[in-house]
Amino acid sequence: MYRENYINSLRAEMVAMVEKNLTPVAKEYGYSDVPLESTIKWRPMVLILGNYSSGKSTLINEFLGADIQAIGQAPTDDSFTIITHDDSTDDNQEIHVTQERDGKFLLNDPDYPFEILKKHGQRFAAHFRLKKINSRFLKNLALIDTPGMLDSITERDRGYDYQEVIGDLAQLADLVLVLFDPHKAGTVRESHTSLRETITTRTFEDRVLFVLNRIDECASLSDLLQVYGTLCWNLSQITGRKDIPAILLTYSSRAAKNSTSHEKDRGFLYNLENQRQKLKNSVLDAPRYRLDNLATFVETHAERLDHFLEAILSYRKRLRRFRARFGMIGLIISIIAGTVAIFIGVSTGFLGGFYDTMAIGAGGVAACLCMVFWMLMPMKYFKSVFHRKYLKNIDRLIPLETQTRKDSWQAVRELAYKYLKKTNGRFSLRNVKQQYTTVHQVFVEGTREIRKALNELSNIKFDETTPGEEPAGPQINENPAQNQAPGHSSTPKSTS
Repeated sequence: MYRENYINSLRAEMVAMVEKNLTPVAKEYGYSDVPLESTIKWRPMVLILGNYSSGKSTLINEFLGADIQAIGQAPTDDSFTIITHDDSTDDNQEIHVTQERDGKFLLNDPDYPFEILKKHGQRFAAHFRLKKINSRFLKNLALIDTPGMLDSITERDRGYDYQEVIGDLAQLADLVLVLFDPHKAGTVRESHTSLRETITTRTFEDRVLFVLNRIDECASLSDLLQVYGTLCWNLSQITGRKDIPAILLTYSSRAAKNSTSHEKDRGFLYNLENQRQKLKNSVLDAPRYRLDNLATFVETHAERLDHFLEAILSYRKRLRRFRARFGMIGLIISIIAGTVAIFIGVSTGFLGGFYDTMAIGAGGVAACLCMVFWMLMPMKYFKSVFHRKYLKNIDRLIPLETQTRKDSWQAVRELAYKYLKKTNGRFSLRNVKQQYTTVHQVFVEGTREIRKALNELSNIKFDETTPGEEPAGPQINENPAQNQAPGHSSTPKSTS
């Protein structure tokens, strides 16, 4: 009980930290269309991907202990289905679908973290639904079944951007299962695009698990080895990695028993370990990694927003120095122009002596006119040159000495470019400084406190209790910027 309360308290404080410190900045600059905390409030999720007939529905039905999803060799379902537990029913009853809701309900209910998917439109909403099941397997997690990946299909044929939907769901999921079958071992075009371009940019490699399913349909052990080798080769080409990720070999025992193949044709299966249970355990372990994933979520978004604000703050400081330098040049030129005007006026006899009031006034007018001209023409021109220079070389705005900084900056580089291009460098320096201070403190101090709390959690036993009192939970400051000492500034030093 103590451990459970500690976990709930830690989760609530992380959500509050994101809501107070990161979401306002993220929404103001277009980093996120929805509150960041809305995507982390719900239970852990497992996203299941694969081409059609890869065994996704059969796998889900085995997990749940009932035939919930339709199965077949041809594509049987064209919807994204959220499968979750119905907390209002008795798990001792026969497992069945207790409630179904459509996509519009899911997208607009604040209790679910799917507001981010609204941008995909009405046609996507028609292919999005919720199923509540009274299965104990779903007590602490939710499954996301997806339409089978197809070949030779365009996004226009589906009516929505399939890859973008997959990317958004992968970003929400704590675990992503990618299923292949022996007949199409990584050769489907949509699976190639998903693995090459979508999943790699929207989630972390350690959250992706590859599964070669339906291996009982291989004719022999040599056939299985050939399929396995083909899949390894395809994955190496798709992911661009030299090291081959672990691939689980699984099949449905029930489907194998019902198969019409002769027993001796599947004799090689007895010499192989069916890693179905290992796969099931990996899915059930998803809630255990939820807090680590939440901590990573806070760290990742805080670091990206930190780099974004650092970049536009650096631009603004450089622009201010540029204006001061060229303003001083314009002032010097104007003084020289005024002096020249007085000298010409006196030497031609048009004006009196150098100390004549009219001469001084004429020189002052000439200097002012020169300064106005400088501000309206040369200064404006050189400012546009400055602006184009840093838009073209935007990577110069922040130091990128480590690969970690390069990866985080790459995620917000386009956002910074668009913002600077849109505003033309005109925004409140004071406001950006305040936002940077807040976000930087979350990135440095807040994430450190979260990791410290997670270390404390690892030392708490599952049955540990504190007699006579409830745990107060970890003490994480939801607004780390308030801890900053007076006069201290976290504003980055600008680098030329």
